Amino acid sequence: MTQDRILQKTYSQKTSETEHGWYIIDAAGQRVGNLAVRIAWLLSGKHKPTWTPHIDDGDFVIVVNAEKVEFGGKKWDQKVYHRHSGFPGGLRTETARDVLNKHPERILERAVRGMLPTNRTRDVQLGRLKVFVGPEHPHQAQRPTGVTL
Repeated sequence: MTQDRILQKTYSQKTSETEHGWYIIDAAGQRVGNLAVRIAWLLSGKHKPTWTPHIDDGDFVIVVNAEKVEFGGKKWDQKVYHRHSGFPGGLRTETARDVLNKHPERILERAVRGMLPTNRTRDVQLGRLKVFVGPEHPHQAQRPTGVTL
């Protein structure tokens, strides 16, 4: 190498340099998969030029109208969610329509959880996801920025 060349170093963000913004997304009429991809992208901070794999630099995401999400085809009746209590015979299954009727926010929360990496930062990132049924939310003081999808 010659002395005349300027050596560039790869930028690596520090935890003290992170800033978490706030975004709001209206889920009405959106497909669950497409919406979950965008939310996971914002939660992990990959939309920022300072993204670093081992630093949690994601933003807060508020989702309103979670009960108005859409599935394609016959998924409302054919998609099945499983959970297990840990005891023998403790497997419980519900269709997507049943989950929508009881807890509509869980459909989107579970889809986003599946799209985040399974590492130490996943639970922290999911803690910044706020999903609400209906158009109202208690986070007006944070002045969230609207995201169009």
